[in-house]
Amino acid sequence: MKKPKIRFNGFNDDWEQRKLGDLVERITKKNQDLLSELPLTISAQYGLIDQKEFFDKRVASKDISGYYLIKNGEFAYNKSTSTDAPWGAIKRLDRYETGVLSTLYIVFGIKKDTELNSNFLTAYYSTNLWHKEIHEIAAEGARNHGLLNISPADFFKTKLSTPQDLKEQNKIGNYFIQLDQLITLHQRKCDEIKKLKKYMLQNMFPQDEEKVPKIRFYGFTDDWEQRKFVEFVKNAAKKNKDNIDLEPYAVTNDRGFIAQKDAHDDFGYMINVDRTAYNIVPPNSFAYNPARINVGSLGYYEGTENVIVSSLYEVFQTEEYIDDKFLLHWFKSDSFPRWIEKLQEGSVRLYFYFDKLVQCQMMVPSLEEQKRISAYLDSIDQLITLHQRKCDELKNMKKFMLQNMFV
Repeated sequence: MKKPKIRFNGFNDDWEQRKLGDLVERITKKNQDLLSELPLTISAQYGLIDQKEFFDKRVASKDISGYYLIKNGEFAYNKSTSTDAPWGAIKRLDRYETGVLSTLYIVFGIKKDTELNSNFLTAYYSTNLWHKEIHEIAAEGARNHGLLNISPADFFKTKLSTPQDLKEQNKIGNYFIQLDQLITLHQRKCDEIKKLKKYMLQNMFPQDEEKVPKIRFYGFTDDWEQRKFVEFVKNAAKKNKDNIDLEPYAVTNDRGFIAQKDAHDDFGYMINVDRTAYNIVPPNSFAYNPARINVGSLGYYEGTENVIVSSLYEVFQTEEYIDDKFLLHWFKSDSFPRWIEKLQEGSVRLYFYFDKLVQCQMMVPSLEEQKRISAYLDSIDQLITLHQRKCDELKNMKKFMLQNMFV
């Protein structure tokens, strides 16, 4: 029986298997009249997109009159393979009214008077169900410089299963359109807040030779003071010489402190390893990897129990007149990378050890103002996390539904 695991109420009929060529027709219209000057590419993530936007340059030839002309609502198959698209990508043109594609692409549209919902077909090609059909028609030695050797005739012989009732197709298609709109909404909101954060980091800390920032909270008027790190930073690295069974942590450039068991595989997990050489990290401490500080591998540990990190890490704490969160946000501003570039040492691999860190300087306001700034920037981070988490949840839901609403 051909039925998906998850269906809308009221639909019980088996789905039917159809040949793609019976539902769609190939489009081979060339851009001879230069109806479009927009060369496109297909991205597994972004769909049909302007080459300049995707590659930061135009890769099409100067003369695009021989390219295929594709219109809004039509589909194209990019036979180029990648990690995200092992059997290529099939996408619908949604962003632009028209565009042009290399003749290496297979362009097609839904036949008139055919009971096939365009949104349903778009969602179907977001699954991996069609990969089996492509695998079966790909010729031996199929990958030539990452390009699958598939003829248009064979491509249109591939089969797919669809609901017999067009209403069910419409419901499925509309469901995924709405899901994509929600994902886009939260991703856009997340990106907007990240831009706000970047702007505030640039304007809530004094820039070169300034004594006050451009933006500050009402009631604070005093000049900021220049402080040397050697005055308020202290080395807190302490070896785990007693081999205490503490949780091993790592510092990532995107999530800060994270338990190694939850981190990516490249950190490894210290099972049956002598931990006596590792550094203990007490609560309210900073740690960073001197070889990866330039990509943001610096974190602040807020836990309540001691943890350990690799002996490669530098661990430090601050004096009481410095708000740790304020300092953490300063590390993420444009000022700190300039100090890293100025002070790091090495030839092939560059390092930024603790003796370099203490040479840094920064402008510091009163502790009260520090806390106001850090609280505000923390609230922005919480909003970013909120929208990113919602976005990730929706993406996971979409992935699950794609796996269970089609056959």
